[in-house]
Amino acid sequence: MMRTRPLKVALLGCGVVGSEVARIMTTHADDLAQRIGAPVELAGVAVRRPAKVREGIDPALVTTDATALVKRGDIDVVVEVIGGIEPARSLITTAFEHGASVVSANKALLAQDGAALHAAAGEHGRDLYYEAAVAGAIPLIRPLRESLAGDKVNRVLGIVNGTTNFILDKMDTTGAGYQEALDEATALGYAEADPTADVEGFDAAAKAAILAGIAFHTRVRLDDVHREGMTEVTAADFRSAKEMGCTIKLLAICERAADGASVTARVHPAMIPLSHPLASVRGAYNAVFVESEAAGRLMFYGPGAGGSPTASAVLGDLVAVCRNKLNGTTGPGESAYAALPVSPMGDVVTRYHISLDVADKPGVLAQVATVFAEHGVSIDTVRQSGRNVSSGGEAAIEQGGGGRREGGEASLVVVTHRALDAALTGTVEALRKLDTVRGVASIMRVEGE
Repeated sequence: MMRTRPLKVALLGCGVVGSEVARIMTTHADDLAQRIGAPVELAGVAVRRPAKVREGIDPALVTTDATALVKRGDIDVVVEVIGGIEPARSLITTAFEHGASVVSANKALLAQDGAALHAAAGEHGRDLYYEAAVAGAIPLIRPLRESLAGDKVNRVLGIVNGTTNFILDKMDTTGAGYQEALDEATALGYAEADPTADVEGFDAAAKAAILAGIAFHTRVRLDDVHREGMTEVTAADFRSAKEMGCTIKLLAICERAADGASVTARVHPAMIPLSHPLASVRGAYNAVFVESEAAGRLMFYGPGAGGSPTASAVLGDLVAVCRNKLNGTTGPGESAYAALPVSPMGDVVTRYHISLDVADKPGVLAQVATVFAEHGVSIDTVRQSGRNVSSGGEAAIEQGGGGRREGGEASLVVVTHRALDAALTGTVEALRKLDTVRGVASIMRVEGE
């Protein structure tokens, strides 16, 4: 039976996402009521600029006093889409204290203070849902914490930032440089005027922290995530990648250690084989692989940002929270029982693609191979200027020949076997100290094999 008293919703923020949430609530009010079992009513909208005309929103609902709105006591659900740490954090905890559950799209806040927010929600018997915080419209949070609740997730690997994927895709398909591709992304509205959060990996790192925490039942904070941006990726890197049958993506990778005793979370550019499904993710789309023991490999794909896609995820959470409210229950809260330690990047096992400028004289290859051997890193192949010199490990390198260039310099591209990242980093630092190494032109990890 339909309950006649509406569930009241307070909306914090009315920008691109918030205005779309309000529009869908209005235009699909009848359908939402049928799905929930009660009408939902927009009871107030907190904004910073009240004079701005907001089509479809009753001006009488608009307020600049967000605190008073969440303290009203008759609000059933607060939808927070203002972003940032404060005042969002205080408003959410105040909402819990005054009887409201919360739907949020705030990845930065959840990555930094998710544990405290979950604790506050649990203390007051409220829901905290945040599907929209990661990968826009793609259903990912709920499958991880509900559909796969009986499985053991070992790895989450994906593209979780549409802006960086658009830029790297343009560099790959057109041969454009980084700045040229960024300018196009900005002109099309994919990149912000200040793109730092995207291109330096902060946005993806926040999402990785959230995903790792849910996947591994362990508290993972933003500070636990190793982060590298993609501003140093060049057209030459893409040429090298193509010679290997790869492309380059900015990846968020969350892994359980082989012995199950720890986890890692990282964000960085990486070469992936063209045969990998993530290699074909184009434009501003997102895609995430989840690898679990029983279900195997699952892929989630779709638009990862934008007003309508993100609003879709927010409304999905709103329906779930309203249903819980009617039934007098709450959904799943934080699951951090495993409490696994988060290991540093040096403990990750990965591969490196290293481009070196070296002196073209006898014995250089032997010196390079010795450095790798001293650090316990096995070499897979060595290539020169787009063609294989040799392959099959260190012995082949010592027999191979460098590529001669004008001025007595050669270029070597070394691809390693899998090794500890700390050993690979140490190898690169030792190579820089060789007199015969003129420069380390590029370093990139190889993933997805």
